[in-house]
Amino acid sequence: MAKVLDAVKLQKVFETEKLLNEIRDTDVLLERILTEARTIANADAGSIYVIEDKQPSSVPAVAYAEEEEGFKNKLLRIKYAQNDTHQKTAKPGSKSPYVYFTVPITKSSIAGYCACTSQVLNISDAYNISSDKPYKFNSSTDISTGYKTVSMLTVPLITSSGQTLGVIQIINAKDENEKVIAFSDESVEFIKQFASSVTQTLEHTYLTSNMIKRMQRMAEFRDPKETGIHVERVSDFSLEIYDQWASNHNVPKEEQMKYRDILKIAAKCHDLGKVGISDLILKKPGPGRFNDEERAVMQGHTCVGAQLFTEPESDIDEMSRDVALHHHEWWDGSEKGYPGKIDFVNYEIGTPIEKCPPMKGEEIPLSARIVAIADVFDALSHSRVYKEAWSIDDAFMEIQNLSGKQFDPSLVLAFLEVKDRIILINSAYERMEKK
Repeated sequence: MAKVLDAVKLQKVFETEKLLNEIRDTDVLLERILTEARTIANADAGSIYVIEDKQPSSVPAVAYAEEEEGFKNKLLRIKYAQNDTHQKTAKPGSKSPYVYFTVPITKSSIAGYCACTSQVLNISDAYNISSDKPYKFNSSTDISTGYKTVSMLTVPLITSSGQTLGVIQIINAKDENEKVIAFSDESVEFIKQFASSVTQTLEHTYLTSNMIKRMQRMAEFRDPKETGIHVERVSDFSLEIYDQWASNHNVPKEEQMKYRDILKIAAKCHDLGKVGISDLILKKPGPGRFNDEERAVMQGHTCVGAQLFTEPESDIDEMSRDVALHHHEWWDGSEKGYPGKIDFVNYEIGTPIEKCPPMKGEEIPLSARIVAIADVFDALSHSRVYKEAWSIDDAFMEIQNLSGKQFDPSLVLAFLEVKDRIILINSAYERMEKK
């Protein structure tokens, strides 16, 4: 009977791996990997870390001497954390609190040891680790949240070429009676198999991510103060808005997962069309900086961006085109919105866009309506060559004031419902920019 159950569970792992192969965005995949790993091992909580480049100021100098060879210029950054115990007391549809912190890759931490040595660590009691081990459990998170970590399973994500991309750490395995137990040898084998397979998928998403980053960098060369990290924030904000909106509208889980995966990528392409705008216009400083003709030329960046995807080969291309073209439309069909129902394919780069019938309401693609809120909020709350940054509260208030005018009211509601997460994400990016 046990062997049949093993086979059923292994089949479930294979089915999960197949689903993950369909995800194209790295961040969405990482979040899903953590969710599925916890499901496989029936774990109550967990985190997933990625290995990233670091700046010299990002960790204390004393840490450098302790770091392993090959990781001198790297750090572990937590990307996602999940906790079912905490989630049960949260408002329906809400997520776990957004977290951001980094640690040096040394053998003194559990995740660091796993990354350094490529060893799987199966710890039955985090508070009773043998003193002869080089690593120890950091209880600070437990203390701050009131959670009690007991069992831990930490597994490296290693590519076929031997490169370590990150670490999965799942916490507090549970039996059928919800009692916390140690992770079984069977669970360890399943998670090892799972980690090995999904790492290949992760490599593929990195290829897509790198391609988008190259396109972003091209735009950043033209407009370094306004592009850069702006598109990353807009992408993250867009995902938060969509997730809450989807929850509010009871969107089926698999439909939501597919849409959010594409949106995360497409949102990053909203301003790519700025590469086609003259520096004389793009970088013109001061309030009221454009005359009518210059403004119409600037508005042409929507058509230029859409032209990059005029022959879409995938659903990512289609949504990226929609976002680039329509993220400046107004919900109420105001003439302030642009470019409207335009023949963008035949738009001539560098010329003023023509006046076209406006788009309004649900004529505007959902993806563009989402990115419109994220883009304006980020533009308001950060400085530009022509303006100072607004306060976060004032930026939220402005979005609320424009509900039903510039923005879809149902999406504004979702945006306001995730205000705390938006603020935390914004703060995390500020900390990254300072490093």
